[in-house]
Amino acid sequence: MIQFVKRNLLIFFRDKASVFFSLLSVFIIIGLYFLFLGDLLVKGLEGNGLTGVRYLMDSWIMAGLLSVTPITTVLGALGIMIGDKEYKLFKDFSASPIKRSKLTCGYIISAAVISFIITLFSLVLAEIYIIYNGGELLSLNELWKVLALIILQILSSGFTLFLVVSFMKTASAFGALSTVLGTLIGFLTGIYIPIGNLPVSVQNVIKVFPPAHIGMLLRKIMMERAESITFAGVPKEFIDQFHFELGVTFKIGDTVISPVLSILYLLIVTIIFFLLAVWRLSKKDR
Repeated sequence: MIQFVKRNLLIFFRDKASVFFSLLSVFIIIGLYFLFLGDLLVKGLEGNGLTGVRYLMDSWIMAGLLSVTPITTVLGALGIMIGDKEYKLFKDFSASPIKRSKLTCGYIISAAVISFIITLFSLVLAEIYIIYNGGELLSLNELWKVLALIILQILSSGFTLFLVVSFMKTASAFGALSTVLGTLIGFLTGIYIPIGNLPVSVQNVIKVFPPAHIGMLLRKIMMERAESITFAGVPKEFIDQFHFELGVTFKIGDTVISPVLSILYLLIVTIIFFLLAVWRLSKKDR
């Protein structure tokens, strides 16, 4: 299985197109923020007489970016499985002495490793970008929390996407899924448009979308120090409203969703899709 994982890693990183399209959503987010979204958000807050706004908003967009990268990269890595199916290589593997369960684990593990490597690279670039614009590095404690959330996002999205992709047999179907997900992911995590600017019905959809909770938790961690600078002496009511508008805090009705509740929700979703993936694995016609 280790050799199979190594084989998948080599196939993915040798294919520059796969790497590029896995990061396409990331490039789109950075491009939109750099071209106009960043200045729009910064000027809006600076108009209220606040300082350190660039550091705050850079942290906000980079937290959102890190919540999206694990999803798109896991999906890109699972494309190897589709290629093996389309070119009948999976049948050759199934006829070999290696167990079907080990083959499947090999696909999932390689997708997780690929996603972690690329997301870690994205985290380094995000920190460089923040520092370049006058921000600060994450502390060691903050870094461990961010990495833990990234791993949770990889596991959650990995089992979910494996279940979906396992029903596909052609590259065209997989390409359609990648296009749809790449288009919607920025909206469903509240990056392209701040959650508070969306209709209530759309906000409710976002609040039940598991990756959006990772985005929310990452924002809490990465924006904390910037907020202590920008919101020094600012009334709590203004800060709370800011959090709700930009998805730093979720509220359902009058109930504020705590970080513990979000993590519990994510763990439950991960376990459910893990069990569904195991069930799917047991089906011989997959």
